[in-house]
Amino acid sequence: MNRESSSASDRRTRVTVLVALAANLVIAVAKAVGGLFAGSPALLSEAAHSVADSLNEVFLLAALRRSRRPADNRHPFGYGKERFFWSLLAAVGIFLMGGCFSFFQGFEALGSESSESHSGYVAGLAVLVVALLAEGASLLRALHQVHRQGGFSTEIRDPALRTVIAEDGTAVLGVLFAIAGMALHMVTGQVVYEASASIAIGCLLVYVAYRLGRDARDQLIGQATDEESSSRIRALLEAQPEIDSVESLLTMQLGPDSTLVAARVDLTPGMDSEEVELVAIRIKESVRNLVPEVDQIFLDVTDARVARRAAAHEKGPAATGERGGT
Repeated sequence: MNRESSSASDRRTRVTVLVALAANLVIAVAKAVGGLFAGSPALLSEAAHSVADSLNEVFLLAALRRSRRPADNRHPFGYGKERFFWSLLAAVGIFLMGGCFSFFQGFEALGSESSESHSGYVAGLAVLVVALLAEGASLLRALHQVHRQGGFSTEIRDPALRTVIAEDGTAVLGVLFAIAGMALHMVTGQVVYEASASIAIGCLLVYVAYRLGRDARDQLIGQATDEESSSRIRALLEAQPEIDSVESLLTMQLGPDSTLVAARVDLTPGMDSEEVELVAIRIKESVRNLVPEVDQIFLDVTDARVARRAAAHEKGPAATGERGGT
């Protein structure tokens, strides 16, 4: 992916995050006011959910800005992994501020004898319907961007966009849970339905936080690129007439549109140093054309036969069961 298309994608993602942030801020205030007025645990759980989402969107905006800093001596491969770090913080925020508070509200409601007035039900349900429309609009914006980038048939590489989709999708389901809980509470007079909705929202948030956190952890540790891209790169290397064999191929994602490739290759004999350099330049360019996300390529030219003999020698007699000595 070239710099211009990457910057355009970042701008679209920034707009998507800003839309989600604006929606969540307005909704959080409305839910909190409605929840306090109605005394609704489900509505207060949804308010906590929206506050967590708002804070997370601030994290994502910081990630978009900081990840585009140029490489320097301290970070020679750039700052692309900033997005993974801030996405991990967003997952922690969803778990603590959304999931745990929802559990607290649900279990507290189960032990209380409070009841809501008819006006409280009406106000709470009205707030939730507005929230559903706003969250749905934000989700549609994010899905539209995914569609422009190739749809769900391809991996969503940008963790910021992935987090927004997860948050908005969870928010829509959470609002539906809250509406169902409040409606059943209003009809039956049993608070257990609304408390159960709050607990269900908590379970949903904890699950989403776990999935987002797991993905961010894998990418921070150093996750390889997808198998399809890796296989295409290996096939390209093996197809080169100057390469006898590809001894090893290592890849790692440095950011949403940045991938490192390191390959140990055995070249055909009889090439001088100048020929080797020209072949390496051509191969690197071919890899970049094949997989545009690859921007760091390292080729380690080795003699496979010599390497195998050296490896066998390092194992020593113990590897074959022979005794040393004279």
